Amino acid sequence: MKETDGHGFDLAGVRLIALPSGALLWPHEAILTVSDLHLGRSERIARLGGGLLPPYEVADTLMRLDQDIAATAARTVICLGDTFDDRLAADLAANHMGWLTRLMAGRRWIWIEGNHDPGPVALGGEHRRDLSLGPLTFRHIAVPSARGEISGHYHPKLRLAGQARPCFLCDGARLILPAYGTYTGGMDAGHKALRPLFAGRALAFLTGTPVRAVPF
Repeated sequence: MKETDGHGFDLAGVRLIALPSGALLWPHEAILTVSDLHLGRSERIARLGGGLLPPYEVADTLMRLDQDIAATAARTVICLGDTFDDRLAADLAANHMGWLTRLMAGRRWIWIEGNHDPGPVALGGEHRRDLSLGPLTFRHIAVPSARGEISGHYHPKLRLAGQARPCFLCDGARLILPAYGTYTGGMDAGHKALRPLFAGRALAFLTGTPVRAVPF
């Protein structure tokens, strides 16, 4: 995949591409990273007595993941936690579980532990609290003062021209990914929980085509 299909930038000396979908590509290593899929969110909301949402979010999220894997020819996929919305949501329908299993086949698949995630699930792959690859460290929640860190958790969004768009947040030392799941909310990029994590010259990469870099 070419940089023109997303926004290329450097983190800890590594060239990465923020994709329009909210996925992250490390092209040299053919690693695709996504965060906060929250599969089963509509089922959980209904189970807990909330509103009824159209039950298509799992299929929509998996379809976009399938497309990103095919487009990037990813040999490794890293899921940065909160893949499932809660423990019971991890019991996907048979067709969705089959779809996910097919995506995992023939490539390295790494599950990073999230705060919503269940314990070990009935899926293959590697299950880790965090993962270091070269100068980069992958984890679910950002750690203050970390460098070369890639994380998720906060579901950052930035409002531009009256529209809130999911975004990556980056200052050259750390990167926070947007939520990849279809039914996920978001936290404003200027929120007090996020601002202390970044240096003054931080950028937001707004998802969509084209990916647009703006100060935040």
